[in-house]
Amino acid sequence: MSIRCEIVSQDRMVFSGDAEMVVLPGVEGVMGILPHHSPILTTLTFGVITVVTKNERDFFTVAGGVAEVQPDQVTILADAAENVEEIDIARAEAAKNKAESLLSDKSTMSMEELENLRNSLRRSSLRLDAIKKFKKGKNIHGFGG
Repeated sequence: MSIRCEIVSQDRMVFSGDAEMVVLPGVEGVMGILPHHSPILTTLTFGVITVVTKNERDFFTVAGGVAEVQPDQVTILADAAENVEEIDIARAEAAKNKAESLLSDKSTMSMEELENLRNSLRRSSLRLDAIKKFKKGKNIHGFGG
């Protein structure tokens, strides 16, 4: 028994397939979705989506969005989403360093610019943490082992 799962970011389809279970980072807490789940619409926070299939687990970072759950399908519309296996470590580290550097001089920033930088830092930190915890063959730039 499976449930259809689709993860869509603003620019592409990140994942589409059948799953035994989908674990979502909801704003009210982590949610496990199984086939025949009651319909629900929930807001997502920064976190990791886990898609459990018959043969493996796939992990995706998500930076906010919404999830619609139906008994036979989970549709995730993410502000930003990425398969952990596809994360470019150098790019994530550079984004984190840039955000940290820019945040060190907050005096000339508007509240919107400050919030955008904080979200950039949260996303790059999430991506790096996800690599450490979930990437297969982690021996890259000193991560994992």
